[in-house]
Amino acid sequence: MQNKTFVAVAVGLGLVAAPALSACGSTDGKGAAGSTESKTVTLVSHDSWAVSKSVLADFEKQSGYKVKVLKDGDAGQAVNKAILTKDNPQGDVFFGVDNTLLSRALDNGLFQPYEAKGLAQVGGQYQLDAKKHRVTPIDFGDICVNYDKAYFAAHKLAPPASFDDLLKPAYNNLLVTENASTSSPGLGFLLGTAAKYGDGGWEGYWKKLKANGVKVVDGWEQAYNEEFSGSAGGKKAKADRPLVVSYASSPPAEVIYGDPKPATAPTGVATGTCFRQIEFAGLLSNAGHSEGGKALIDFLVGKEFQEDMPLNMFVYPVVKGAAVPAEFTRFGPAAKDPETMDPAKIADRRDQWVKSWTSLVLK
Repeated sequence: MQNKTFVAVAVGLGLVAAPALSACGSTDGKGAAGSTESKTVTLVSHDSWAVSKSVLADFEKQSGYKVKVLKDGDAGQAVNKAILTKDNPQGDVFFGVDNTLLSRALDNGLFQPYEAKGLAQVGGQYQLDAKKHRVTPIDFGDICVNYDKAYFAAHKLAPPASFDDLLKPAYNNLLVTENASTSSPGLGFLLGTAAKYGDGGWEGYWKKLKANGVKVVDGWEQAYNEEFSGSAGGKKAKADRPLVVSYASSPPAEVIYGDPKPATAPTGVATGTCFRQIEFAGLLSNAGHSEGGKALIDFLVGKEFQEDMPLNMFVYPVVKGAAVPAEFTRFGPAAKDPETMDPAKIADRRDQWVKSWTSLVLK
């Protein structure tokens, strides 16, 4: 999700954690009178965090707070580090825990309750901690199989539309996916199959998918930009797999960052293969600057930030009425009926599912 959707095509997503900015973020007015430190709020996030400079400047001007950002690896790495440092947190607000990791964060007491201003404008389907308000929904996205339109047109073959379709002989040796133990989209695709086929069926599905020639690589960048024939990077790399596990927002990114810019997206989405991710922000337990943290969370669910997100992190806003770019509407609309799963069930089964998946698919 997020910019990780377009690391090599457009951005690069940093994939290198930014240097640590301060050991404990900021103080809640405990610094010297009038000091900068007392008006600084620190946001801890994954490497995919991005916001327009002008939008962040608006928050700083309106609130009076300066924002420091500490990028701390991919989402799983960042969450794990935040848990380990929760008694002496690196910052005040954490952004980027999603529904696949949410229960782990909540069970470890990572966040303190805060009901954000403007939360009433956030769709109820995204509020997975509505009773306690330990986290605030910020964005959502769909992990889906993408396909190379040119390949399927040239071979006079209809692209797959569902999980079941991927098992058909016509798609033998065409799909590349990411390792579920090392990659967020890889894990999301695994969870999608578990949601679709249940505890009694997902393993059998993967046995069939393996027999049909699915290829597994470590991460999204390798899968999308080196193995997938439909991406800009894949074309340069002479990739030969016309199906890849990516995001519903990948086709609009191909248009936005195309050089020359294409009139239509060269890739499409198999909408029957989607699993929904929801990302949250939360006020860290023991945050040094809780008031600044609350103001920042209010900003993240404000319309200005919500409408800024799509072209920066390639995700969809959760606030009702927030506009999305025309490219998203035309080339990458959110899935109408994605697979979903209760975060508590994910927490209970995730590690065993990944272990079983590894034995089935990689050995």
